[in-house]
Amino acid sequence: MNPCPCGYAGDRRGRCHCTAEQIIRYRNRISGPLIDRIDIHIELAPLPVEDLMGAARERVTADDSPTVARRVAAARSVQLQRQEKLNARLSPDEVSRFCGLAKEPRALLATVIARLGLSARAYHRVLKVARTCADLGGAPDIRIADVAEAVKLRVLDRPTC
Repeated sequence: MNPCPCGYAGDRRGRCHCTAEQIIRYRNRISGPLIDRIDIHIELAPLPVEDLMGAARERVTADDSPTVARRVAAARSVQLQRQEKLNARLSPDEVSRFCGLAKEPRALLATVIARLGLSARAYHRVLKVARTCADLGGAPDIRIADVAEAVKLRVLDRPTC
């Protein structure tokens, strides 16, 4: 979805002239229960013209596709060995069993839940995404960084203005 009615909220060139009220009303068109059912929601910045036109090929900083594919395949394999299904398919009981948190990650998530008012469904989604982040990083347990990353990947849970 667009970030606001005109589609330019957050644009560095200031093209958005939507009021805070218009943005809130626009975002509220999608119900909380529907948002809760989406594991990941992120904001993407516009692609710079040189990247769009292919001129910036030499300054690639991210992993290339084959490297990412290997990491994803390894994470999927770990998930299937650990619980015989992918993290996204875990039931709430299985989330409790396979997505346990140590003291520090648990404290971070408790703070996030309190500040953002996350629902139980959103809480389970965050845990599953955090478990996936840990799997992608090759970590046996969910770390603080994994919880933080999972929360960052849920921008629609944050207040609009």
